[in-house]
Amino acid sequence: MSHFQIETAQNVKIQQSVATVWDRILAYIIDFIVIMAYILITIAVMTGLLDVSPFQGAVTSMVLGLPPFLYHLLMETFMNGQSIGKASMKLRVVNLDGSKPQFSGYLIRWLLRFVDVSLTSGGIAIATILINGKGQRLGDLAAKTTVITERRKTGFKKMPLFEIDDSYLPQYPQVATLKDDDLRRIKSIFDKAQQDGDHSIIIKLAAKVASQLEIETKQSPQTFIQTVLKDYQYYSIH
Repeated sequence: MSHFQIETAQNVKIQQSVATVWDRILAYIIDFIVIMAYILITIAVMTGLLDVSPFQGAVTSMVLGLPPFLYHLLMETFMNGQSIGKASMKLRVVNLDGSKPQFSGYLIRWLLRFVDVSLTSGGIAIATILINGKGQRLGDLAAKTTVITERRKTGFKKMPLFEIDDSYLPQYPQVATLKDDDLRRIKSIFDKAQQDGDHSIIIKLAAKVASQLEIETKQSPQTFIQTVLKDYQYYSIH
């Protein structure tokens, strides 16, 4: 699996994993199944409309035919860089700096899909992805985007974790530079200090972590450490 480095607005460098060709092929197959299911349902609906005029039939066909035609463009635009297939495989379209593409980026990818995917059965796309090294097909090269995998291999999620939901927003992207062992030590010290009621240890721990990550925070030492642990968990599973 290839990797590339992005830099956040806070000047924190984070490694991103490029989606493999096989993951993208599986995502494409899932999307194809979704589109075909829609088409079959549409055909069944059209078959039941036997008493409409030719004009009405043509208009209905055009309207019902637009969703599969615009599927990838609409999905990536309104699902934050994902289609049903990509979401199933935990893939996402992003800019090369890791940010969310603008609509123009999705549009360029969609327009060039007819060249490197549709017209060549994906042959050009696969060849370009393999040669490029950043997971980019022709559409990605033109739009300056790529497709990353959001699956991360980490042992931290095997530890006792805080309960966080999908709406959780991390506050300190710097924690992504830490390692699992760092978080284990922080959590172990924090848990023991809480159990012993030793607030001075928590203060020292918070000061050391903040210094290491170059973070200035107004949170209390206890809240700060809890936030660091939650943020690391968030970046480990997203």
